[in-house]
Amino acid sequence: MTLKIPELSLVVLIGPSGCGKSNFARKHFAPTEILSSDLCRALVSDDENDQEATSDAFEILRFIASKRLKAGRLTVVDATNVQAEARKPLVALAREYHAIPVAIVLNLPERLCVDRNRSRPERSFGPHVVRAQALQLRRSLRALEKEGFRHVQILSSVEEVEGAVIERQPLWNNRKGDHGPFDIIGDVHGCFEELVDLLLRLDYQVEASGGECRATPPPGRKAIFVGDLVDRGPKIPAVLRLAMSMAEAGAALCVPGNHDMKLVRKLRGRDVQITHGLAESIDQLGREPAEFRDQVAAFLDGLVSHYVLDEGKLVVAHAGMKEEMQGRGSGKVRDFALYGETTGETDEFGLPVRLNWASEYRGRAMVVYGHTPVAEPEWLNRTVNIDTGCVFGGKLTALRYPEREFVSVPARQTYYAPAKPFPDEQPSAVTAGLTAQQRHDDLLEIEDILGKRIIGTRLHRTVTIREENAAAALEAMSRFAANPKWLIYLPPTMSPSETSRNGSWLEYPDESFAYYRHEGSHAVICQQKHMGSRAVVIVCRDEDIARSRFGVVGEGIGICYTRTGRRFFTEPDIERGLLARIHQALCASGLWERLKSDWVCLDCELMPWSAKAQELLRRQYGRTGSAARAALPEAVAALEAAGRLNAETAPLLEAFKERLDMAQRFVDAYRRYCWRVHSLDDFAAGAVSSARVRRPRSRG
Repeated sequence: MTLKIPELSLVVLIGPSGCGKSNFARKHFAPTEILSSDLCRALVSDDENDQEATSDAFEILRFIASKRLKAGRLTVVDATNVQAEARKPLVALAREYHAIPVAIVLNLPERLCVDRNRSRPERSFGPHVVRAQALQLRRSLRALEKEGFRHVQILSSVEEVEGAVIERQPLWNNRKGDHGPFDIIGDVHGCFEELVDLLLRLDYQVEASGGECRATPPPGRKAIFVGDLVDRGPKIPAVLRLAMSMAEAGAALCVPGNHDMKLVRKLRGRDVQITHGLAESIDQLGREPAEFRDQVAAFLDGLVSHYVLDEGKLVVAHAGMKEEMQGRGSGKVRDFALYGETTGETDEFGLPVRLNWASEYRGRAMVVYGHTPVAEPEWLNRTVNIDTGCVFGGKLTALRYPEREFVSVPARQTYYAPAKPFPDEQPSAVTAGLTAQQRHDDLLEIEDILGKRIIGTRLHRTVTIREENAAAALEAMSRFAANPKWLIYLPPTMSPSETSRNGSWLEYPDESFAYYRHEGSHAVICQQKHMGSRAVVIVCRDEDIARSRFGVVGEGIGICYTRTGRRFFTEPDIERGLLARIHQALCASGLWERLKSDWVCLDCELMPWSAKAQELLRRQYGRTGSAARAALPEAVAALEAAGRLNAETAPLLEAFKERLDMAQRFVDAYRRYCWRVHSLDDFAAGAVSSARVRRPRSRG
């Protein structure tokens, strides 16, 4: 007997003591998947039969189950579970994490269970306990589906239990093995001509013959429709025929939209309100054969709420998909995929007020969706809405994946008057020109930075940021840092080699190279050292570039900041003057054109060193130099006088002369980088240690 269970489910084993639930679990499931009530009792009381520990044991069991379900792991509960009140919190737990509750019932003869318990010394309770459990089980069998179990499997004999085979079935939305590449197409709404135009732009071959239209994708590619194929537009049957033929040929996938599902209910004879463009679908399909209408209803009704693709890197759903719902199967997941999230209120146009779920999204997967028309597709926290309102006179848009390129065709006309103006967002003077991401980045999500964080990087694998370091960084950033939108680069701190074993040297080249080689660095870059202050300078062509690239408004064409993220200059006029001169040099040299960039980031040294290091000079360098030049000449003069009386002082005299010479050279070295600063003309830039540039991104 084959028992089919979904890959993500909460499997509840049900049966009286002695029916063999634990052996069944060990045979068919991994040890880490099984949560035993007996084991949980032992964890809290050192006795798996201690019934007084049952409450605490089940609290632990449900806690572990919640963590596994949250992580998307199949979980098996091994307990008697013969009472409805014991099963109720488990069904609720499965629903909370959008897992499918499955009941596997071992309904074996009562006498067999009693005999098995007699052979187990630890089971000292009498047959009346098993009798009561068996009675409770029989009363429950017919009600399991009503309790919320989506799958109920009943095994009524030893032969059925021993012959059972568990088959795990992937959820319909699991297409992680499909890697694309994909062309994800926004809401079509019956705009057939624009759909053909878009497919041709995407290099699909489109052929029409005998009233049928077929599209063949470029080799290896596949289309994905985000739903709402129907309603409002002029050629709904033609859109359906094309999408259905592509899906049948394996050239396309499709997820349902809310308009599609409403049409299905109408075609199935349900009573629905004829609003929001449904009349156009009914009228146009009414002129089609009944056989075609049945095919449409079957096709739309069979669509899966959302798809998880490319090893979980891509999710496609009509109205979006929260991270905790991705790859799950429940009524709430399907509702969210169709309608998104609303407040329950309606606006002045009678439309539901929607919550911006994407602004809080922090998932790893890229989520592509439609549903709510926007003027332009914009990225926000790895999500993008590609419904650009074609039926309202906007355009039909596709996203190429993994290229992240947008391809659009304009609507040939406005086919349907929207309930509210399209586009409905009129940016203010402050937010005009800012992307959705830049607008939302003005508000810091405190949960994103508090606590211990482990960050994956491309070059250094993972970086751990401890809780106390995160708190200190937040304090420093909030009090002292420049606008964080500018802080795209913080230069690394120099990593010195070990101190030389030669007492005459702090560092020695041969030993330094050997140290770096030992640490795994087989190539180093040597450059002349300019004794200045580390500065990062960002310069844009103009303020519009600063707004579009960095999301910075009203702060000029750039910034100069220290390696700790603070503004380098306290006087704004000096910073503006420096940026203007660098901008002038970039224009005069033609560097903008040569780099094909409209902004640059320079990592450099600004001199004089004294401009930022006054305290360091005063407390360390200046005091050391002054003390050495005051004391050492006197010591040399005294040793010279002593040498005229005793020649044995000559080596000591030479040593002090060498120290005096070194002190003078020390002072001369830092004095070359120290002078008074009265204006911008007194500054000089050292060698640029790195230049980082970016080309403008294609806008599709």
